[in-house]
Amino acid sequence: MTKILKPYFILPYSHALNFKELSLLSLALLISDSVLTTMSVSESLSPCSSNIEPVIPTTPLVSFFERLQETALNTFGETNFDPKLYVDLSLKFDLPTTEDAFVELPKSANGSLSAEDLKGFIEKYFESAGNDMVYCEPVDFVPEPEGFLPKVKNPEVRAWALEVHALWKSLSRKVSDQVQKRPELHSMLPLPEPVMIPGSRFREIYYWDSYWVIRGLLASKMYETAKGIVTNLIYFIEEYGYVLNGGRAYYTNRSQPPLLSAMIYEIYNKTGDMQLVKKSLPALLKEYCFWNSDIHKVIIQDSQSCNHTLNRYYAMWNKPRPEATTKDKKFASKISNVSEKQQFYHELASTAESGWDFSSRWMRNPSDFTTLATTTILPVDLNTFILKMELDIAFLAKVTGDDSTATSFIEASQSRLNAIKSVFWNEEVGQWLDYWLNDSTCKGCQTWEACNQKQSVFASNFIPLWVESFYSDTSLVEKVMKSFQGSGLLCPYGIATSLMNSGEQWDFPNGWAPLQHMIVEGLARSGSKEARSVAEDIAMRWIRTNYVAYKKTGKMHEKYNVEKCGEFGGGGKYVPQTGFGWSNGVVLAFLEEFGWPQDQMIDC
Repeated sequence: MTKILKPYFILPYSHALNFKELSLLSLALLISDSVLTTMSVSESLSPCSSNIEPVIPTTPLVSFFERLQETALNTFGETNFDPKLYVDLSLKFDLPTTEDAFVELPKSANGSLSAEDLKGFIEKYFESAGNDMVYCEPVDFVPEPEGFLPKVKNPEVRAWALEVHALWKSLSRKVSDQVQKRPELHSMLPLPEPVMIPGSRFREIYYWDSYWVIRGLLASKMYETAKGIVTNLIYFIEEYGYVLNGGRAYYTNRSQPPLLSAMIYEIYNKTGDMQLVKKSLPALLKEYCFWNSDIHKVIIQDSQSCNHTLNRYYAMWNKPRPEATTKDKKFASKISNVSEKQQFYHELASTAESGWDFSSRWMRNPSDFTTLATTTILPVDLNTFILKMELDIAFLAKVTGDDSTATSFIEASQSRLNAIKSVFWNEEVGQWLDYWLNDSTCKGCQTWEACNQKQSVFASNFIPLWVESFYSDTSLVEKVMKSFQGSGLLCPYGIATSLMNSGEQWDFPNGWAPLQHMIVEGLARSGSKEARSVAEDIAMRWIRTNYVAYKKTGKMHEKYNVEKCGEFGGGGKYVPQTGFGWSNGVVLAFLEEFGWPQDQMIDC
């Protein structure tokens, strides 16, 4: 296996590409082939190989935090236990000193610790979770920006919108100077610019959350803050070769839905900042290579014998996720085979890479969590995001005068557009359906089979509408809109994530801000008056439930119950969170797009 070429990736072994040796044009030409030939190695990794490679090594600090997390669970018990808390701590002393003190803690005959001793140890040797981030006043925040939400005429709604706008101040952070000085004491990763955290237990920057945070910041006229977030994500690419799931050392084994190009596109459209575009393009090309590397790409041959390259989620990890070690080990406890257990851990991390952690969407048997099979699924939304990336890079290259790169990415987008139509589109139901790979035919090119389209209804089945290639097709929009209206997903207070109440958080009856926004924006931009009317109706339902929940609780929430007005969502593997970055961003984006009439009620 080829040795890694640092600093472009941190994998010890990988299908590596030295981006320094490639011009933007040569890289674009390489990409347009859909085969990154310079990434090939003698031991080629099959797209569906049972060998989980590459695996990114963890750090000694993270490994110690996992031991501490397990000890804390055994000592304090499960009540109100959050495993993430223990990997977000910071050391007061160096790791060897801390480990020695940990080993020397007095133990009972059965090896257990007293709660008092462990609590005292943590207080003496650790800084609290969150201390590695410090408050940072946004440089461009003003209480009421000029030209803020001009379509919002109702004074009650406007007052609330200004309160949501003011939440940017409470979510603004920068990485502590201590992280910069002594990074070995922290799981937090250093970053060059301030960030917006989602809120609550999510004390660090997250990748795909940042897109909707930025949409809200643009509505709030906070352009410099938005650019700073993009600068941080570009920094990840420069350091690791891809944007990390989040800003912690334990997130280096995976990414999240690739929306960086969409962030840059939106900022450029608002600001015309050419320097940002020029700075971003090399990073976007590196990220594009990451998502089109051998671990992520799969070739499907359609009924016309045409080959299509599509992509999947594939984390570089085969152990319990450090931020949830105790939970993951419990989930895996009934699996006795070591390789099967590693595969389950791999599926857990790959599902986290999808952003939909967790959902019946990824399970062979929705009643059995250990049947997660995310790496054997070609997801509609991921491939839509990569299509958007190709179109964005083409646009951004064009505005910088790089016509050759723009042409190459237009060609790549056309190939992906054909692939999405051939593999995902189902004419009978009028939706794009996830495609399940055949385990028995994983090597090389797989032949498309209609029975491998997953017939279940998920909000992701409609995400292609978000991209102009699809929403500009009037007859297609009409067909998909009719399918959506009859799908059962549209509820009194927004779009449900699925029709199955599995108890997982990315299922019914939960609605999530990103899914509302992409479907609404696609319908609104289609040019169809009927589609825009449907989009506005959905946006109003979503705004209303956000407003009522805020008035009841004083907080914005991570997710909402779309069946009940003003009720936040539940289910999943952690308690519901507040803050909340992407919910704030989508509310502001909806109010900017649709406004709120003077005489229209906002209560349920």
